[in-house]
Amino acid sequence: MENKEVAKILRETANLLEIDGADIGRYRSYERAAQTVENLAECVEDIAQAGNLTELSGVGDRMAEHIREILKTGKYTLHQKLLKKYPYTILEVLNLQSLGPKKAVLLWKKFKATTVDDVEKLARAGKLRDLPGFGVKSEENILKGIEMYKRQAGRFHLHEADQAAAKLVAWIEELGKTVTKVTPAGSLRRGKETIGDVDVLLVTRDVARVTEHVLNYPAIEQIWAKGPDKISFQLGNALRMQVRPFEEQSFGAALQYFTGSKEHNIVLRSRAKERGWKLSEYALETIKGGRYVAGRTEEEIYQKLGLAYFAPELRENARVFSMTEIEAAEKGKLPKLIELADIRGDLQMHTTASDGKNSIEEMAEAGKQLGYEYIAFTEHSKAVTVANGLDEKRTLAQLRKIRKAQERVDGMRLLAGIEVDILKDGRLDLADEVLAQLDIVVAAVHSYMNMEPAAMTERLLRAFENPHVMILAHPTGRLLLRRDAYEFDEERIFDEAAKRGIALECNAFPDRLDLRDVHLRLAKERGVKMVISTDAHHTSHLPYMKYGVMTARRGWLEKKDVLNTLPAEQLLKALRRVSGRSSGTRVAKAAR
Repeated sequence: MENKEVAKILRETANLLEIDGADIGRYRSYERAAQTVENLAECVEDIAQAGNLTELSGVGDRMAEHIREILKTGKYTLHQKLLKKYPYTILEVLNLQSLGPKKAVLLWKKFKATTVDDVEKLARAGKLRDLPGFGVKSEENILKGIEMYKRQAGRFHLHEADQAAAKLVAWIEELGKTVTKVTPAGSLRRGKETIGDVDVLLVTRDVARVTEHVLNYPAIEQIWAKGPDKISFQLGNALRMQVRPFEEQSFGAALQYFTGSKEHNIVLRSRAKERGWKLSEYALETIKGGRYVAGRTEEEIYQKLGLAYFAPELRENARVFSMTEIEAAEKGKLPKLIELADIRGDLQMHTTASDGKNSIEEMAEAGKQLGYEYIAFTEHSKAVTVANGLDEKRTLAQLRKIRKAQERVDGMRLLAGIEVDILKDGRLDLADEVLAQLDIVVAAVHSYMNMEPAAMTERLLRAFENPHVMILAHPTGRLLLRRDAYEFDEERIFDEAAKRGIALECNAFPDRLDLRDVHLRLAKERGVKMVISTDAHHTSHLPYMKYGVMTARRGWLEKKDVLNTLPAEQLLKALRRVSGRSSGTRVAKAAR
């Protein structure tokens, strides 16, 4: 079994136990084990066969037995027992925003509501508002959550689609010289935050052999179509994929066409028509006579259309600084987009001191493997009790541990920081005298996300008044496919951030990708500096930086817009604000 399949059963068991009223420690143990298994770089089955399951974080003797049962039978006894008591569809209900386990079980007991449709009918009939713990506002939020659920059904996180595409491409490449080119296209290539399906394009002269090989791909669960132009199928996780063969002379046209976006392609087709040509997935050719003009590469197509080459992430016909990418190309003002290689360090991550799964040294070693010059450790603060958040005493103890670890880590700077909670009234969760001793102070909202936009705006503005705040983390609080962003006056907050020198985070964790592209463009227009951080809770999360960079590129960000492209001293200097402290003073004080 794959790690995700094992983790899925463990996580569903945790959810069902919570619905069933189990002690918090019991269902949290399943949640921790699920997260550990899901984050493993190696196969959990190999670890089990080597007898090393109990060496994993959060996996004791009993949990190891449960995992071995799942690996041996594909099922888990407690999971099956709970599914006899509660229908499987209740797990979908749990995915609804604003509806937790307690409310879900109440609806099941009172109305036998076990599906999203059941809950929607009750909400629209006004039957929820008078229940204990609900109310009119709660009923409205549940309906919004249902709309979001339906809108996002059948979509996948960027990293899931990326990893699935990489595995399929590797399978196809086993054919050797039979396939001369192969690459993903579509919204995945453009770095969209969620993906509906994946197109993989290739060049071959032996379509029959390629078709046979692709249809033998082990991960296929269901085949939808097979022919000379397209092989379509579904994976076990319900992700749909299409493999499309093309001839060499058409590959560039196909790649441009299937990369999209639709809006970008409409503008290109109109531009081609003005020149007496037509643009399709096979070629740029003359309208009269169908004479071939271009098609082997994307670059030659754009050149024939009088345009510079567009990075895939820009192809949205989006307007930045009052220009679309097409207009920017015509004026020679296309941005020189940030590259992954420009990133010098990661400014948000967690260790075992709060809710992370690895030590300071382990995270540091993972950062060194990526070639980073520095990383910042930013544990949660005490308000986030579910994440074992740090109070003032533990924060200072963690600072000392980081300074000690620095003595053992050569070649990379370890920065001591905190992800301090912004409380409901805008105050920060830790005392100023503690924050003053840290290298990096990242502020974030983790609670009371249903505040009215005006109140949330004032909450953030008050947090900005604290002179120790350097970075606003995951600024809209969204969780992709699970929770909508909270609302606030974006222009006012971005303007204040620019004025005070507070950086905004582009959170690279695939569940967040927050700020999203449209917000990044707006922030860039208003002169705000950004950082790109992974919010890593495990060493395997550090490579997620690539998804943050892809999102930043969609936001038209350049190297100069992102602070963690700077060397450590310049970064710390850039994060110093009106407080009047120099980075050297702060570091010297913390070292004492």
